[in-house]
Amino acid sequence: MSIIYENTEVRIEIEDSEIPWLKIFTQDQCKEMTDCSAKTKQQIWHLLDVIEGEMLTYFKPEKINIASFANYVPQVHWHIMARFKEDSYYPECMWGKKQREGTAKFASMEGFVRQLLSKLD
Repeated sequence: MSIIYENTEVRIEIEDSEIPWLKIFTQDQCKEMTDCSAKTKQQIWHLLDVIEGEMLTYFKPEKINIASFANYVPQVHWHIMARFKEDSYYPECMWGKKQREGTAKFASMEGFVRQLLSKLD
């Protein structure tokens, strides 16, 4: 995983995956959303909105999946994934049963990160 953006409230990391997948983490060790400051919550909702919109425009996926579990890592974080009919798990979640060998093709993640960061500055 690599950090592509951070400020005092949150950071965004790339998940190593066959699909475009980002994660937003709180900088503070918040276990639940109710533990987060109002400013951190605003940052999270804003980033979820921007990332989803940019993924839809850039990758043109079948669907965007957004999830927050934090059972193994008890810190508030959100997963944002661009899903394709040709990825290995679709229509299952990425933690579900593998359906096939993935053949999804999409634009470069590097280009997406550049485009996304230009929207966050």
